[in-house]
Amino acid sequence: MLAGVSWWLLGAPGGGGADRDPRDIHQVSRGRLEVVVPSSGELQALRQIEITNRLEQKAVLTEIVPEGTTVKPGDVLFRIANEEIQNRIKDAQDVVNNAEAAVIAAETSLRVKESAGASSEDKARLAVRLADLALASWAHGEERVKRENLEVAKRTAVINHERLNRKHTESERLHKDGHISFDELEQDRIAEIEAEAKVTTASLELEVYMGYTFQQDEALKKSELEQAQAELGRVQQVNAAEIGNAKAALASEQYKLSSATDRLKDLKQQLEYSTVRAPSAGLVVYATSLESNRWGGGGSERTLQVGAELFPNQPVILLPDTSQMVASVKVNEALSGRIRPGQDAVITSDALPNRPIQGEVLSIGVLAESSGWRDPNRRDYTVRVLLKEVDPEIGLKPSMRCKADIVVDSVEEALHVPIQAVFRRGGSSHVYVIDGQQLALRDVTVGRSSELEVEVLAGLTEGEQVLLRAPDESELAAGDGQRAAEQEASGPSQAPGRRRPGGPDQRPASPSGAIAGQPPSGGGERPAQAGM
Repeated sequence: MLAGVSWWLLGAPGGGGADRDPRDIHQVSRGRLEVVVPSSGELQALRQIEITNRLEQKAVLTEIVPEGTTVKPGDVLFRIANEEIQNRIKDAQDVVNNAEAAVIAAETSLRVKESAGASSEDKARLAVRLADLALASWAHGEERVKRENLEVAKRTAVINHERLNRKHTESERLHKDGHISFDELEQDRIAEIEAEAKVTTASLELEVYMGYTFQQDEALKKSELEQAQAELGRVQQVNAAEIGNAKAALASEQYKLSSATDRLKDLKQQLEYSTVRAPSAGLVVYATSLESNRWGGGGSERTLQVGAELFPNQPVILLPDTSQMVASVKVNEALSGRIRPGQDAVITSDALPNRPIQGEVLSIGVLAESSGWRDPNRRDYTVRVLLKEVDPEIGLKPSMRCKADIVVDSVEEALHVPIQAVFRRGGSSHVYVIDGQQLALRDVTVGRSSELEVEVLAGLTEGEQVLLRAPDESELAAGDGQRAAEQEASGPSQAPGRRRPGGPDQRPASPSGAIAGQPPSGGGERPAQAGM
């Protein structure tokens, strides 16, 4: 671009060295060269808190702090109408009270059932114990006594029958001898018959007892024990069922109480949410203003004010901490690989162009972002640069436009020239060195470059003068003119937008293939500065 301007100032081709504008001439010097990647974007707070409407329903704004106010922790940011919440709290308190009474009744019912169950279970256990003792008593006492009595009665009857049998036999002998009467003999015979009958009865009683009565008594005692045990099991089952039902009823009432208590707690929390205080210091920015700025709409119609209706979770206020700011800038994909965290940068706000601020690269975005319909082929990475030692008096605010020059490399004592002095064709670079009244085309080896300067590794010496534009053919020495013509015929050059008549149409070298006189992608336009 500068070459085109110089050609226009000089007029038609054919001008000699005396017609050269001094601004088109640069003397080669040696010094520090900083490789800078230019970028642009906007300022942001390093830390930012979003304050939202945390109520569960729509709410009406009754008070809000003016936008742009700097608040301290604990300052009231806004208030929301809370009459409906207070009424709901009263209703919820009644529900809690009723639930507490229901829990107390369920606990009492459970204790009563547990006590009654314990009593009935103790009674059933006692019946089992008594039946067990009765069985043991019968088996080890009553049964043995009765059997022994029957056996004794039988033996006694047998012995008595034998005695009476002998007596009757003796009475028959005495009766024969006439010692006793017949009546006395008959009495002895009757006594023998009775004794024989008693032996039969005693034997039969013992046989019946051992064969039937013993088994009957044993079965009865065991049955009484089994029935007592079964009754204990039934009592335990009934008690378990009733106590289980009582516990379930208590758990249900406790759950209702817990739910009612949680609801009351939530409503009280909602009441606290109706007054929102600043969690930290910061600058008050309305969320509607940010949205209007983002979408390009008018902010006056959307500005928050008393009486506005807020939706649940709607962002209301942003609290950026302006004590630490970052520049969020876009860097072209071709240059992003040269950016590293920790690199130095110089940030200039559009609002304060004469107050450069030192910065340091914090991070580089992970994914590239498209430029959209304006330039669908362009992709940029977001780079965040931390501003160092910002004076709070200068009044930097979020969303201010800014530029950032990121220093990706530096070369000490480098031989360097302005970038518009170096021209490139194919893989070679050359400059035009002023040799008296004519120009000499000279190949050079270039190294690192910045937006404005390029390092020359070979081909130039300190103190020589180079041209900062594409020369006319008449300005070139004879050999160089033919060489330039041959280069012109060898293939198309990387020409700028306007072709100069009468000379090779060549493009000055620039970083990352940028067009001469234009900054690399991602930066603002910077005019070439001759004589640096």
